[in-house]
Amino acid sequence: MLGVWVNCAVVVLGGLLGSFMKKAIPDRYARTINHGLALCVLVIGIGGALETQNMLIMIASVVLGTAAGTALKIEDRLNCLGDFAQRKLSKGDSRFAEGFVNATLLFGVGAMAVVGSLEAGLSNKPDTLLAKAALDGVGALIFASTFGPGVILSAIPLTLYQGGIALLAGTIAPFLTEELIREMSAVGSVLIIGLGLNMLGVMKDRICVGNMLPAMLVPVIYYSLAALL
Repeated sequence: MLGVWVNCAVVVLGGLLGSFMKKAIPDRYARTINHGLALCVLVIGIGGALETQNMLIMIASVVLGTAAGTALKIEDRLNCLGDFAQRKLSKGDSRFAEGFVNATLLFGVGAMAVVGSLEAGLSNKPDTLLAKAALDGVGALIFASTFGPGVILSAIPLTLYQGGIALLAGTIAPFLTEELIREMSAVGSVLIIGLGLNMLGVMKDRICVGNMLPAMLVPVIYYSLAALL
């Protein structure tokens, strides 16, 4: 679990440093930095989505997963959690909840989170998670400099997610094939594209990326059923 805890600590540290930076950055610079960050997020998402080798699974995953997430009101629940934390921890920061949701999604949907957690659980090797921690720390610093301390809170679901995979690695590893992880990551990258578009504000209707989270589970269901048939 060393890699899991280090990843958590680095996100918190990056978020703290970024939050202090946010106070020192004038609004006109912050807007431009936010646009640049959004473009980088888009590039990350597009690059990951192009890794898919089964476009039909990606489309079906996004459609079915979004329908399930909308029915469960995941986006609303995430925003409520962020708003609750804002009232308790950071009164007056209007982008607290947005920072929490965006950072949680960005840090958790990549292949490194799954693969690194499996390696940590199966062979006690933290290498991949430590490399991911370095990337997440930089991302947390940059995100927090734009969105504020809400980014720090993302360390909690990230730790639960990666820690859960690490603890259950022996049970779930046989089902998480290289093909499955690739398609899960590709679907997750579509969600990252949605984050980038939201950050740019180019869509008339904001994309409810939180409602799309179940899409990442659809490839798991598909490949599990395919293995049984």
